[in-house]
Amino acid sequence: MTSRELVALQFASDPNNFEQNLKTLITQIGQCSQNAVIVAPELCLTNFSFDNLEEADCFSRQALQKLLPHLKNRIVALSVIEKRNDHFYNCAKIIHHGKIIHSQDKVKLFKFGKEHHYYHAGEREKIKIVHIDDLKVAILICFEIRFIQFWQRIQGADIILIPALWGALRKSQLEQITEAMAVLQQAFVIVANSSQADMASSSGIITPFGEVYRDDQAVLIRRLVDLGEIKKMRRYMDIGLK
Repeated sequence: MTSRELVALQFASDPNNFEQNLKTLITQIGQCSQNAVIVAPELCLTNFSFDNLEEADCFSRQALQKLLPHLKNRIVALSVIEKRNDHFYNCAKIIHHGKIIHSQDKVKLFKFGKEHHYYHAGEREKIKIVHIDDLKVAILICFEIRFIQFWQRIQGADIILIPALWGALRKSQLEQITEAMAVLQQAFVIVANSSQADMASSSGIITPFGEVYRDDQAVLIRRLVDLGEIKKMRRYMDIGLK
């Protein structure tokens, strides 16, 4: 494994201007290196759009096709609204070489936010490690990071990607959980949260050694890392991960 730039995007989506959200996303991705691993906030193109799900689904499908040519060799993770079989899903996508290589519906919907009234829950079996070149990558969507059974499904991942729309009232919990995840999984964690006024921000990159890089004022939190730190940490503190 070689050095890579890890990037957490942190911006406020406009729920009334999908096109502007797409332009913002493309602009930010264009500022990242060609081999970067990039995570965007949960539903960054449309927000939850509870009252406008049909339009959000239609736009998301078109936006993905417009987005793909801009990604080039980068690995990009985001979630979008997707309608299938008359159900709406909050579906995470991992994209590489301009192709969607993994789709994963949100399994644990946040009931305090009434997500379960509008979205259909995904299948937990889809939560798994995805092999991309010489990397093992996994993704959890926001609220899902609270469930230890999902941590167990992705043990051994090199990089854990977390798109989030996490509220400001639980800011410290987002930070504590993601930092514990990096240390206990001995992996890099990239968490990308919205910077809307009622959201926590707290986006950042956490290393397998527990070093934390966050900046609530930044739109891009980026770090060039040595992926060899993963094997180094797993040899140094052997808990059975490979």
